Amino acid sequence: MDRFSWCDGSLFPDEQLVEQQGGVAVYDGHDKTPFISGFLMLTTHRLLWRDQKNRNCVISLPLSIILGLDEQPSGFTKSAKIVAHLQSPSPGQPPGPVTHSAHSFIRLSFRELGQQEFFRSLKEEVKKKRWESQTQQSGSSSASGSGSSNSQGLLPRQRPGIVGIERSIQAKNKETNKNISQAFQDLKNLMEKAKDMVNLSKTIATKIKEKQGDITEDETVRFKSYLLSMGISNPVTRETHGEGDKYYSELARQLATLLTKPIEETGGMMTLTDVYCRVNRARGMELLSPEDLLHACELMEFLRLPIRLRTFDSGVSVLQAQSQNEEEVVSETCAIVEKQGNLTSEQLSQLLGLSVVLAKERLLMAEKMGGVCRDETVEGLNFYPNRFLTEA
Repeated sequence: MDRFSWCDGSLFPDEQLVEQQGGVAVYDGHDKTPFISGFLMLTTHRLLWRDQKNRNCVISLPLSIILGLDEQPSGFTKSAKIVAHLQSPSPGQPPGPVTHSAHSFIRLSFRELGQQEFFRSLKEEVKKKRWESQTQQSGSSSASGSGSSNSQGLLPRQRPGIVGIERSIQAKNKETNKNISQAFQDLKNLMEKAKDMVNLSKTIATKIKEKQGDITEDETVRFKSYLLSMGISNPVTRETHGEGDKYYSELARQLATLLTKPIEETGGMMTLTDVYCRVNRARGMELLSPEDLLHACELMEFLRLPIRLRTFDSGVSVLQAQSQNEEEVVSETCAIVEKQGNLTSEQLSQLLGLSVVLAKERLLMAEKMGGVCRDETVEGLNFYPNRFLTEA
């Protein structure tokens, strides 16, 4: 640490900022120092460390005294570090935080990542030695700067110091905040338009009910299909039906009205994941949470609705039509397996237009009833007709 000197963070006229990283601590060899959290900046001439809380606390280390660099990877409770081996301090060195140190190396601890990129840049700058061509000019600039501003303690205006870097970062942050604000404004306008569409759909639905005699059944079905394709129905919400059992009961009835026909068209079953996607698409902006959907589905059998929630032995939950006859489903599945010779769940899903999950559940149901047998190999799970039962 006796190689560091105090500075104000200003750059020399021909000095350029190369890399910077926050959350860096400085160690004197293996010993901790008061410099535990700050911004580490690499320039073409020096390493600058500035305290994140006390902005006036800035120390610098010339790159010319660095003899070698090593990396220490991060561990379970240790951050990654860069080890810099240094020359002995020169006699005429400016004052710094420490007058004497027992160590000839420092460690830079990176607690917010970024160590690898900084190490590559530092190693490259030490190799290039760009400070050598500007040593005399930097020294003369420092002397003239201290002589011309000794009355006020200021440095020449042309030096782009840390204040300039901060202003550049602030300008970028301001532009980013502006873009984010614009995006949220666009989203707000979209939501306002969505509310107008919801009100329009309610008006159309009311007119359909009032003028049932003037509008044909085909036109009514067409209107409803248009509203559903736009993702707008008249969703049951907590604002309209309150909290508790009343809300879940009304939600269950609405789900049954919406899903009964699609479930019957898909073989009498539909997985809860498909139900969740279909319902939220129809509800538009009034999205439904998975917990509310599950609770409403659990009430369907109690309310004697045409569909009910069923959970298979494998843990798969589906909505099943009350009219579905399991014996007929097993018989149909066994007949298809008999006709094809053997089937996998993927093949059955393609034949019946079902999801692979539901196709597998149908085969497992048929196996449980004794209609098919399984053959499980490295190639997968196949189901065959149960010859033990039919040919006995």
